[in-house]
Amino acid sequence: MRILFVSAEVSPLAKVGGMADVVGTLPKALRAMGHDVRIFMPYYGFLGDKMEVPEEPVWEGTAMYQNFKIFETVLPKSDVPLYLFGHPSFWPRRIYYGDDEDWRFTLFANGAAEFCWNGLWKPEIIHCNDWHTGMIPVWMHETPDIKTVFTIHNLAYQGPWRWYLERITWCPWYMEGHNTMAAAVQFADRVTTVSPTYANQIKTPTYGERLDGLMSFIGGKLQGILNGIDMSYYNPATDRYIAQTYNVDTLEKRVENKVALQEEVGFAVNKNTFLVGMVSRLVEQKGLDLMLQVLDRFMAYTDSQFILLGTGDRFYETQMWQIATRYPGRMSVQLLHNDALSRRIYAGTDAFLMPSRFEPCGISQLLAMRYGSVPIVRRTGGLVDTVSFYDPINNAGTGYCFDRYEPLDLLTAMVRACEAFRFKDKWYELQQRGMREEFSWDKSAKEYIKMYKSILGLPEEETVVEKEPELVQQ
Repeated sequence: MRILFVSAEVSPLAKVGGMADVVGTLPKALRAMGHDVRIFMPYYGFLGDKMEVPEEPVWEGTAMYQNFKIFETVLPKSDVPLYLFGHPSFWPRRIYYGDDEDWRFTLFANGAAEFCWNGLWKPEIIHCNDWHTGMIPVWMHETPDIKTVFTIHNLAYQGPWRWYLERITWCPWYMEGHNTMAAAVQFADRVTTVSPTYANQIKTPTYGERLDGLMSFIGGKLQGILNGIDMSYYNPATDRYIAQTYNVDTLEKRVENKVALQEEVGFAVNKNTFLVGMVSRLVEQKGLDLMLQVLDRFMAYTDSQFILLGTGDRFYETQMWQIATRYPGRMSVQLLHNDALSRRIYAGTDAFLMPSRFEPCGISQLLAMRYGSVPIVRRTGGLVDTVSFYDPINNAGTGYCFDRYEPLDLLTAMVRACEAFRFKDKWYELQQRGMREEFSWDKSAKEYIKMYKSILGLPEEETVVEKEPELVQQ
């Protein structure tokens, strides 16, 4: 099958959220299974710092009265062909934000459609991701030899309104929907979310972002497929960014990463102090309003240490800074993007916090368990599908969970984890169960292949010759 992923974010080149991880890893897994999978993304101004891009384009086109160029290269550390959409609107060294955001991503989607219609390579399936690519299923509706899949990574961001789209681009006579997201889910051949639970939740008013009725209406073609992670790229046994490598059978070595992290951020070095970490965008979705209500009390009544890494709303950044000033040597707030530090947090903390208001899937809890940090999560979206209740009596479960979006429930879960940390043998077993969880892309990739075949009318029993995944030097 010929499949083109179209996305505004692709890891490791351009990343803000979990969409980048999906588009940066799933195509590699699909390609390893024998399919011709390629990626189409914007040519951001900072990409030249991260990879070599040919000076000459492989194709040129016009969309929305704008000339653009397509440059072909390869996704770093893979054999996945990568098409870069070159236009001056993407020259600034940013991904999002700016007054032209709606216009430039609509142009990007239009450029992708033109490339699929008239370019050098024609896909059988276009896999679109979030509102940035939402008009593609609409435009492809009358192109029977190109099918479309639309993946919702976050329903909260729905793109420009129709009245604006009609001013800047081609809106076919048959188009329905009051914004880009609403149009996309109606005209795509399949709609997916990044976890089964989120697929059900968006049919309800609580999580549907005012599209719950529409999501119920298109429920017959809506499917939730759980995200995975690159198990070779995120591997504590080979990770060069952490102080001490280890695996599930040599977990006793992991404490050296805790000591190194404490030293790095200026904490008092103590192996027996409960160290909690959080790597997140600082926005309401991630439960920051709950955090502000309980963190002060948790820090005041326990001797725990807490480290936060991320950026986001200025209000949450300021509030977390203010709390940190009250606990010098015990709380660190790192307002930045730093992949290496995030890995050291996964490898060095005892517990990892994700009190999300809603969570389409979540990658951080998967990485935390992969590195042996016990997740403390709210049971919503993909967190339900990936983290199970810790049951100390039956010695089962992988983390601490709470249901209601209430400060007391979050505080209770944090205190329970802090108390359980004193029983090192049980905690050790809890860490090991998390590390043994299988979150590779192989299982998810097979689900996507099954879906692609059903769209194209191919039999499921068709055999695909698999090839060995390319070995990448980390």
